[in-house]
Amino acid sequence: MRQAVQEFIVRTRGKGLYEFTSDVEAWVRSCSLRTGVLTLFCRHTSASLIIQENADPDVQADLIRYFERIVPEDNRLYVHTMEGADDMPAHIRSVLTGGQLTIPLIGGRLALGTWQGIYLFEHRTSSHHRSVAAHLLGE
Repeated sequence: MRQAVQEFIVRTRGKGLYEFTSDVEAWVRSCSLRTGVLTLFCRHTSASLIIQENADPDVQADLIRYFERIVPEDNRLYVHTMEGADDMPAHIRSVLTGGQLTIPLIGGRLALGTWQGIYLFEHRTSSHHRSVAAHLLGE
């Protein structure tokens, strides 16, 4: 068994989905493993990780609108309001979508479907540099 670790920095420009599949795939290829498992972990509580369709940008727009409907930015709804109207909703959205992903490695490639991409889902309004820790274990 061999392992590798990496940190990916995803720069965001506010709310949205930021694909970084190609960065992860390039790193996985450089590790020269054929089979194994990749774990990605978002090191923030107001952003999350998702696997989602990467062919039609309407999917991303619909997801953002959906989360804005189910978790509104309204300070009257929350106790934690000191960091702005978008902060507590960002924490809730992060809980709903999750902070880690596990992806199998088969034949030296991530076992993603044809239209699947790896995204950091930024839930805050302002720009951020988000850290994603990666651990690859395999042979």
